[in-house]
Amino acid sequence: MSLVRLNIKGISYSQTQNGAYALILSEEDGERKLPIVIGAFEAQSIAIALENEIRPPRPLTHDLFKTFADRFGIVVKQVIIHKLVDGVFYSSIIAERGADEEILDARTSDAIALALRFNAPIFTYKDILNQAGIHLQTTPVNQDETEQQDGAIAKLLGQDTEQEPKRPNYAKHTVKELKELLSQAITQEDYETAARLRDELSKRNK
Repeated sequence: MSLVRLNIKGISYSQTQNGAYALILSEEDGERKLPIVIGAFEAQSIAIALENEIRPPRPLTHDLFKTFADRFGIVVKQVIIHKLVDGVFYSSIIAERGADEEILDARTSDAIALALRFNAPIFTYKDILNQAGIHLQTTPVNQDETEQQDGAIAKLLGQDTEQEPKRPNYAKHTVKELKELLSQAITQEDYETAARLRDELSKRNK
């Protein structure tokens, strides 16, 4: 079966009590996206791995795994999302230690969190992408397309977009206030908020 390389496009945040998040993967040479529902902790871990300037006060579980692997000469070479059963994605981590190669079963969210820390590529099989891939434009060009995309993600998360509380608007905050809020968010290990604050600061620096 043919492998398709995937890139991480982002995480869709849900503020409802079910704690659901959607990790959006995109095929490298195409327009299809592969949304995968993940838990809150894994979403945080992936978010801070994507934001290089955000450092947790203490190492997360995936950071500890990376340190452990480095200490014993283990390298994650690639991650393959190899199976989809009843809406659940199954993944394998391909790891090497010297001349030895091992294939490890892992939850997809954990596998991707580790792939980011090892700069390892992420793949899936073409038939899985054909089965579960959807078309979402990276940058909607109008309000209708924005609502369509939000609706597709909401359907995946099993919620109604009309019930989602609005996210904080940081446009009126000063740079100093944003930096203070960012520091507080990191200390409280609220990495989704930290990522949004970092995005707002990045816009101000352009």
